[in-house]
Amino acid sequence: MSHPTPVEPGHAAAVEKDAVESVVHLMPLVLPIAGGVLMLLLASIAIYVA
Repeated sequence: MSHPTPVEPGHAAAVEKDAVESVVHLMPLVLPIAGGVLMLLLASIAIYVA
């Protein structure tokens, strides 16, 4: 009777898709766009207050 080989504890985590890794490739697009929107928002608030 053969026994199945034990699975290492970290093996299941390595097989699962990490949420951070699925988003990292979008960062070169998302960060400049978010920065531009934030700068426009802050500039419009500064003009409104002034």
